[in-house]
Amino acid sequence: MFEGALISAGLIMAIGAQNAFVLRQGLLKNNIFYVVLTCFVCDALLISLGVFGLGALIHANRYAAVTLAIVGALFLAWYGLRALGRALEGSSHLEARAEGGQVQSVGATICSTLALTLLNPHVYLDTVVIVGGIAGTLAMADKVHFMLGAVFASFVWFFGIGYGARFLLPLFKNNRTWQILDVIVAVIMWSISISLIKYAASIFLG
Repeated sequence: MFEGALISAGLIMAIGAQNAFVLRQGLLKNNIFYVVLTCFVCDALLISLGVFGLGALIHANRYAAVTLAIVGALFLAWYGLRALGRALEGSSHLEARAEGGQVQSVGATICSTLALTLLNPHVYLDTVVIVGGIAGTLAMADKVHFMLGAVFASFVWFFGIGYGARFLLPLFKNNRTWQILDVIVAVIMWSISISLIKYAASIFLG
């Protein structure tokens, strides 16, 4: 269980599209419960699939992998463009939210969260392939404990950064901080988008 928690935490704590999105929604207090719950449920399901041996099936389907990578790259590129637009606009996010301009419906928030989670092949690589591959060396009884540890780490991380973001609110009352965050988010989204295009090309050409 401890091994599963450490491996899951090590993979999930890397700064990526999903974590940047959760942090931003936490700062805006925008349906944050549904955001972190969606991230956690997806993570738990994918970890379970990987631990119990279905990771190889997804990893072996090159056409599905290429399609997912391309769609994910386009989505992340678009999301990064939106983030850069917010940074250039320079309006106060907290004031805009108070006026109703930054509030999304629960359904729209869940859809955005699902897109950022499920359209990124790196998520499958981390949760299904890597975690599943490590768990493949364990006996069935140990796999259950390994999975529980990995899922627990996911729960602590997502709810921690989602609800812990509010402690950063004094810092984010300065509009310049929001602009810096949005530029960072844009760079993260675009860098992952480029890596996905390279990933798709390597599969397609390889």
